[in-house]
Amino acid sequence: MGRVAVILLVLVMLCAMGVITSQHRARKYFNDLEVGQAAAKKLDEELGQLQIEQSTWATHKRLEAVASKELGMRLPDAAGTVVVTVPAAPVKAEAAR
Repeated sequence: MGRVAVILLVLVMLCAMGVITSQHRARKYFNDLEVGQAAAKKLDEELGQLQIEQSTWATHKRLEAVASKELGMRLPDAAGTVVVTVPAAPVKAEAAR
């Protein structure tokens, strides 16, 4: 009986070590997951801030100011503007079917 008890004791110790090892790995993986989720949240916040900044830089008023100040562009006067209209092409009878 003593030999069976020793074998069972060794098996119980090995199982206990396996449980401890798996719990340690699970805690480590969970910690890594939380770190990754925190980094993703921080990146999402930064993306939102960058999108707000991009929309601010791309407003029509700012673009118009940059075009007039830095590039020397201006709106054309009404006398120099010509509107050209193109007559519509006639519809063929075969194409209408």
